[in-house]
Amino acid sequence: MTGSRVDLDSEKMGHDLVALVLTVVELLRQLMERQAIRRVEQGGLSDAQVEEIGTTLMLLDERMRELCDQHGLSPEDLNLDLGPLGSLLPRD
Repeated sequence: MTGSRVDLDSEKMGHDLVALVLTVVELLRQLMERQAIRRVEQGGLSDAQVEEIGTTLMLLDERMRELCDQHGLSPEDLNLDLGPLGSLLPRD
């Protein structure tokens, strides 16, 4: 019996780990965005609060794009295929 050896490419593993972390961050970002939109639609927020939410969401989206660019990923790369369940992230 010959011993099997697992060939681990540390660069690929690092890239895959970054993609996984960014996927989780993007999922959380989208959940926060939906919650913020619900709060705005329910009313009860001041114009300043609505403006702050909008600015924060735009900055988060911009930062996610920058992080994807830095690591050679596209937003589509973060959308995991869950087989019969569909994709992890909703398609806009």
